[in-house]
Amino acid sequence: MTEKEHHVQLFLDLIKKSRRGKFKIYIGMSAGVGKTFRMLQEAHALLKNGIDVKIGYIETHNRKETHALLEGLPIIPRRTLFYKGKRLDELDVQAVINLRPEVVIIDELAHTNIEGSKNEKRWQDVLEILDSGINVISAVNIQHIESLNKEVKAITGIDVTERIPDKVLSIADEVVNIDLTSDELIERLKEGKIYSIEKIPIALNNFFKSEHILQLRELALKEVASQVERKVETEITKENTLKHERFLACISSNEITAKTVIRKTARLANYYHSKWYLLYVQTPSENSSHIPLNKQRHLISNFKLATELGAEIIKVESSHISTTILEQCEEKKITTICIGKPHLSLFKIILSTNVFNNLLKKLSLTNIDLVILS
Repeated sequence: MTEKEHHVQLFLDLIKKSRRGKFKIYIGMSAGVGKTFRMLQEAHALLKNGIDVKIGYIETHNRKETHALLEGLPIIPRRTLFYKGKRLDELDVQAVINLRPEVVIIDELAHTNIEGSKNEKRWQDVLEILDSGINVISAVNIQHIESLNKEVKAITGIDVTERIPDKVLSIADEVVNIDLTSDELIERLKEGKIYSIEKIPIALNNFFKSEHILQLRELALKEVASQVERKVETEITKENTLKHERFLACISSNEITAKTVIRKTARLANYYHSKWYLLYVQTPSENSSHIPLNKQRHLISNFKLATELGAEIIKVESSHISTTILEQCEEKKITTICIGKPHLSLFKIILSTNVFNNLLKKLSLTNIDLVILS
């Protein structure tokens, strides 16, 4: 791309961005903190101020206080489908686009749509609605954020399957944390304001343990803080004082820590609101005729995960790994290389592995940081 073409593209991106709807996301540490309640309160306030606001999809979970707030709000009828003999309702994306409200409220951003829907996920529906110029207010729990999946599983023991890519948060114009103390949340649970009475003892012994809630609350606060910092950097700080960080995650076909490296690099890139790349150097011994099928599957899975988390994939065939890494760093203007912790002791690796040794030697002559991720 020439410099002239680059400037034209920047201008086109600016026009597209200005036409796009504004996007606000409410985040909570768990179910029951009051995200849906807050969205409905906001809808009433907007309506009172003459804004054309409509309910695209709200899930009240039969909570009395929340359900009462639906009174008086214009609701866009849901799309009804039959799946495996059951009647199910989904957000009607086309109806929202056709009605063109100024603001539409769409709950449960991480929801998976019924098989056969145009988009697999609700967050994709929301992006389509935003692209049509409609403003969206939505909500999600912290455990549904892709790069936090491992941390949430470590805290709660639950592997959350419905997840949203971090890029969805990064395009939001506003990210608001709905915060409660663990005592307040547990009290709400005990009062039957979150789940029905028979589910309360199970919830108290599992997800709603005080120590779990505290850790999830910390994740939520950190996530929103990083989103605020991103806004400060992009909207308040002058362009010439911005730090242009660029991250390069390096994985190999036999690296069992690859997914951790990908997720942690994505978190770093998201924190700095910066571009990041995933590099796989395919050595002659790892071409498609030599590499086992299971390793090929792991690689494809890792490439897919990295793409979902906003990475650009770089695959290079070379027998000189450290040289290739440094060449890519120069070409892509990388500031930080991220690699997994070696399986042997670091000292032994430095002494016995030429790749690592050469990389360290060469990096010592540059301004590039090396991050070894556990």
